[in-house]
Amino acid sequence: MRRHTKAAVAATTLLGAGAAVATVAAGRWAFGVTLGPARAARPAGFAGSRLAVHGTAAGQVTLTRSLDSLRPGTYGITARSAHAVIGPVLDVASGPDSVVRRLERVDHGALVPGSAVALTPQLHLGTPGTALGIEHTDVTVPGERGALPAWFVPGSRETWIIALHGIGATREHPLNLLPFLHEQQFPVLIPGYRGDPGAPRPRDRVNRLGATEWRDADAALRYAVRHGARRVVLYGWSSGGAMALRAAARSALRGRVVGLVLDSPVLDPAATLRALAARRGIPGPLLPLALGAARGGWGFDAEDRPPEVPLGAGGAPVPVLILHGPADTVAPWRASRELAARHPESIVLHTIPDAEHAAMWNASPAAYEERLRRFLTPLM
Repeated sequence: MRRHTKAAVAATTLLGAGAAVATVAAGRWAFGVTLGPARAARPAGFAGSRLAVHGTAAGQVTLTRSLDSLRPGTYGITARSAHAVIGPVLDVASGPDSVVRRLERVDHGALVPGSAVALTPQLHLGTPGTALGIEHTDVTVPGERGALPAWFVPGSRETWIIALHGIGATREHPLNLLPFLHEQQFPVLIPGYRGDPGAPRPRDRVNRLGATEWRDADAALRYAVRHGARRVVLYGWSSGGAMALRAAARSALRGRVVGLVLDSPVLDPAATLRALAARRGIPGPLLPLALGAARGGWGFDAEDRPPEVPLGAGGAPVPVLILHGPADTVAPWRASRELAARHPESIVLHTIPDAEHAAMWNASPAAYEERLRRFLTPLM
């Protein structure tokens, strides 16, 4: 009898250990899928933005009607072998299931009726030179994990802009704002960072929403100062905003940072992790496992929020402009609103309605650039 009891206990122990291993594996898989690197050739699209092309005409494209395809503004649309840019809505009366938008251009490929496309905030493909005709230099930033590729666009001012893209995007996303920044004569450094094409891989190949990537922002800051920047504005989208906050608070050169621009910043990593998991099809029951795997296997605590307002060289808070809106489905606008309410002396919150994550400029380019111009002018 005792032999049977021992065998049963041993079997139960093995089954329990197997279940525990399976649980850990499921959590690691869920976390890895949620925060895995983006594909360079496929810009990040909006949640639920899989649409179909219904037809094209001169300067027009008809798409499936949805919340995303009805959004105001200018967007990229990407297909398996095509990339195009669409402008404002032209007609919503063409049918109950479709919407007609202005077709600004087709960069490559063709928009074939019936093909699936996704909306993305990224308008441009290529370099500042090939995409926009703006002179630039390919430079290398020495980073913690190895050399980081970067574009440098010269300007006459002593205040540099360091533009930090967010999760799911590449260096091409900040090209949306490059014509405006170039017109204002700012030198602009657009670095890649760990996980980007041509950059070192992150540890375990996952993005940590700025918790470790900020060191690459610090490397870009050191490069800028070494090459003549007297003052620096860190400009971050999405997790790039979290990188900017951490670098401004922790860098040995934080005294050179005179301003922060945060577009759709990830200020609540746990909420963003939940949103990304849902967007990428992770079953709800696996989400707690993903959070546990993040803390255990990856050493990433989703409850570790970025610092709030960093202090500048004279001990005064660094001025911050946050551009965000309540329609963001990835980084909660609530966190930006609460941060601005806690620091009204140093934070300006510019609210943009009906704009998806990291697409604040796309929804209202003129208003966005005017707010940005007023913020940057005293920092020039």
